[in-house]
This record gives sequence, structure tokens and C-alpha cells, in this order.
Amino acid sequence: MFILGDDAQRTRGRDAQTSNIAAGKAVADAVRTTLGPRGMDKMLVDSTGTVVITNDGVTILEEMDIEHPAAQMLVEVAQTQEDEVGDGTTTASVLAGQLLATAEDLLADDVHPTTIVEGYAAARDIGHAAIDDCRLDEDVDDDLLRRVAATSMTGKGTGDANAEALADLVVEAVRQVADDDGAHRDDVRVHTQPGASSGATELVRGIVTDTEPVREDMPRDVADASVLALDTSLDTRETNADVEYDITSVEQLNAALDAEERELKRYAETVRDAGVDVLVSQKSIDDRVAAFLAEAGVLAFESVKQTDVSAIAAATGATVVGDVTDVESDDLGYAESVRVERYGEDDLAFVEGGADARTVTLLVRGSTAHVLDELERAIGDALDVVAVALDDGGVVPGAGCAEIAVADRIRDEAARIDGRAQLAAEAFADALDVLPRTLAENTGMDPIDALVDLRAENETGRAGVVTDGERGEIADPIAHGVIDPAAVKHEALAAATDAATMIVRIDDVIAAE
Repeated sequence: MFILGDDAQRTRGRDAQTSNIAAGKAVADAVRTTLGPRGMDKMLVDSTGTVVITNDGVTILEEMDIEHPAAQMLVEVAQTQEDEVGDGTTTASVLAGQLLATAEDLLADDVHPTTIVEGYAAARDIGHAAIDDCRLDEDVDDDLLRRVAATSMTGKGTGDANAEALADLVVEAVRQVADDDGAHRDDVRVHTQPGASSGATELVRGIVTDTEPVREDMPRDVADASVLALDTSLDTRETNADVEYDITSVEQLNAALDAEERELKRYAETVRDAGVDVLVSQKSIDDRVAAFLAEAGVLAFESVKQTDVSAIAAATGATVVGDVTDVESDDLGYAESVRVERYGEDDLAFVEGGADARTVTLLVRGSTAHVLDELERAIGDALDVVAVALDDGGVVPGAGCAEIAVADRIRDEAARIDGRAQLAAEAFADALDVLPRTLAENTGMDPIDALVDLRAENETGRAGVVTDGERGEIADPIAHGVIDPAAVKHEALAAATDAATMIVRIDDVIAAE
């Protein structure tokens, strides 16, 4: 009996498992060399010739256009890691790939997939407890947060700006928007602007948007500004009906034009009389209205992106209104300063609120588009991990130290696991070794010797693979300022385990062509 169409392909049993595991391992191998401060970059070129140069795990996997369904699961691991904690995407992907490799050896020894899943789950739970025990007994102060941010950015493309200098800006930005409810990461915006070195990156206490005044004769710097946000155009109104006007004389034409002129002038007078200093419109502003506004000394911007209008409204306390004739004083926002500055051929508008601003922007500079893109990714990751560390309140030693501690704990407690699941738990611990081993390899050290030394040092103290200049060494990561949020480790452990066990459990692949 045939239940599948002629164009369907079916792969079953060990062949299906081998194919899926091979695909997952290939994805992990693609990003493995990017791990750590001495990781390498990847150049990705799409069908249109667009080039992306990065060592960010999730960016690499998303740009690779992966089609194999099992391989896509590892892409989802990186995406989940990015969405949840903002960093550790390469760690999660590499760990998932190594878990698949150890699972392949277990399958070859006739360990059932369900047993592997059971052992992996038990090891994962032990690992979570071990991560919590690795937490540092230190208050999460600004100095600790700066080390977390610098660790996240080390090895990524930061141009001529060192990670420590950028870390100061990142921590300052997150602290600015944090309150008793936590760090509001979405209130920190990143705006990129080419034309200068990355060392010119600065923190703006407010909003930066790439827009210019409607007219050149408008003011370019307004202090103590009342701000009006609009989502409607300032133009002559159009009727919804299909109406024709029969004008038979010059007098009638002039009367119609005068009426239109009065309507447009009334818009500008309404804005002026409401005490508006700065007008930000999501839609267009008629040239005549703009001229009237310029005469009244109002700085106006048109066709501003909806997200920017909303952000400006939120930052200044303004209400986005849809009818300029209904503007009330409560609809207006306040900004300490609104200014327009020229960067090369571009104008940027700065809407600043001073020390009390609840929305801030990191104005990221870069000499080239490729440098700027990678710097934006690095700063985005740093902002995420600082916010996570501040909210979660826990950090652990980096540089592979936490992974060694977790692997040792799993090996110590694996004897309590019944049956063949114990073998899977021990294989899980072996898989964790891939992370410090890869760090050592990417730093130029002998990975086997480094792993042996790491295990020995962690028996009596605390050690990881740290970099000193161009070479690596086994040393205390805390003394070298290499620190990661505990939440990043937890998420990588959980996401990698979930993906690996899901792939291992598949024994039948049915594909339609």
C-alpha cells in the first residue's frame, strides 16, 4: 500500500538521525571559529552582492540562508538566545552542535534516543544549579556592569574605540533609563552615522533622528522647547466626494486661492498661538504653511518616521495628535534643547531632555559602512547583557570558567542517575568542554593542554582562557575583568539542550518535492 505521493521522499531510522545530526554539526562548525576575543570574522555575500562582515553568531546564521530543516533548528537556537538575553548566540549554537556529536556516538553504541534525552535533561538541570553556584557574591555596581559590557564587546568589531571606552557609554545609557522596575532596554536607542572614527561615539540624552528642517530659514537650535507631535499633514483639505468646481472668472479663482491661503495660514497661526516651538510631523507640510511657521520662529520637521515621532512624543511627554486645530496645552511636550547639526551632507535632529531624560540614544560613529554595522551589533549586544545583568542581578566568571565548573558538577553527580541515562549525562559534560577548548584553540593555544590545565586549576581555584595581548593564558577571569551574566549561561544551556534533544528524537523525515 502506498500512502505517499510519487514526489515524496522518506528517510527513516539511523539514516534520518545521521542526516539531521550532520546538518546540525555543520551549522555549529560554521560559527565555531568566531567564538571568543580572538575569534575570526565571516564574510557573507548574498545573491545581489551585498557583503556582511561579522563574527556575531545569529547574524551569520541568519545570513547563511540555511534550508535543511534540522539545521534551521540551530538557527532558531541562536535567534532565541538573541531575543531572550541578547548575547551568547555562538555559545548556544556551538554547544548544541557538540551535544549532537556526542549523541551520535551514543546512538552508535545502541543507546536509545529517549534515554539520551533523559540523560541530557538531567544534566541540564544539574548544570542550571551549578551556574547559580558560580554566581559572584558582589553587588551589581557600575564597575561590574562595565566589565560585563566590555566582555561582551571584546573581540567584536569596535574600530579604533576600545571596549572599555564604549562600555562606559553603554552602562551610562542603561543606568539613565533604569528605575525600580528594572532596566528598560527599549528606551535605549542606537543611531548610526558614518563619517568619523568609532571613538567619536557619544551618548545623547534624548532622541536622534535623521531629519532636517522644512525650511533653511527656520531656527536650528531651540532651548526650553514646547514640542508638538503630529500624525497628519498640514495641507489643504480634500473632499472625499467626486466634486468639480466651475470657475468662470478671475475673481472666482482669486477667491478660491485666497480661501486656501487663509486655511493654510490658520494652521500656522493655531500652532503659533498654542505656544509651539518645535513641530514634528509624520506627514507632509505644505510649503506655504512652512513659510508661515518660519516667520513665527517655529522649527518644523516633516515626513518623520512613525517610530521616531512616537519616540519623541514619549521622550518629551507629548501626545501625538491627528488634528492641528484641536491642539491643547496638555498635548505639548517639553525638551530642554532641540537642535539640528550637520554631519557631512546629512542633517541630524537632536531632541534632548537633559539629566532627567527617560529615553537616550547612542550616536554610533564609524569610518565605513561595514565597521559601523559590526559596531552597532556589538553595542546592541552589550546593551542587552548589561540590562540582563542589572535585572537578573547575577554574574559568573567568563572565559570558559563557568562551563568547566558545570561540566565537573555534572560528572560528579552523574553516578546518581539510573541506567544508561548516566552515559548521556556524562556525554553532556564532555560536550560542555567544547567551549573552553574552542576558546583556547581560537587564541592560539593547544586545546588539549589548555583543557587539562583548566581542569587542574579549577580543582583548587578559578581559571579560564583569557587573552593577554595577542596570546592566551590560563588565569583568573575575574582578575582580568571577564564576566558574563548568569542569565546568558542559563539560556544557552536550555536552548542548546532543547534543540539537540528535539533533533535526536527524529527518526523519520518525510519531504515533499
